[in-house]
Amino acid sequence: MTPAPLVVPAELLRAVFEHARKTFPAECCGWLSGPADAPDAVDAFRPCDNAQDAAPDAETAGRSAETAYVIDGDDLFELSSSFDGPRPARVLYHSHPNGRAYFSETDRRVARSPWGDGPNFPVQQLVVGIDAERVVEVALFAWSDAAADFVEVARLPGAAI
Repeated sequence: MTPAPLVVPAELLRAVFEHARKTFPAECCGWLSGPADAPDAVDAFRPCDNAQDAAPDAETAGRSAETAYVIDGDDLFELSSSFDGPRPARVLYHSHPNGRAYFSETDRRVARSPWGDGPNFPVQQLVVGIDAERVVEVALFAWSDAAADFVEVARLPGAAI
């Protein structure tokens, strides 16, 4: 059974696109959250600083912010804390400045639990493919227990941003 995609409101999608444009040619990152009592709702945008160039981790060592992202420090603490609060993160997002929206092998490794038993966080993953001229394509991925992996659950249109 394929997980159902969360519906990302147009204004939040536009905010993500604008964040991707602002950080281009580096990858952007952040999350979308919603009220704890409405598990399918996403209604808030939370951009993060891409800490890749400041503190590369073992998964992305030797890569720059143009090819990897790291959520770190206060941003990571707030993300982790959100799951026990009134407005949990529901979707993590990042951009690919090569114009393609796919969930790379590195994305998969970083998003998985270090124990190999599922995702690190109970969120879907939004990837924005952006190039120098526009948001080319967007894809949403979710963890599938049946596949024991992240699977694409939605393709969304790009935009001239």
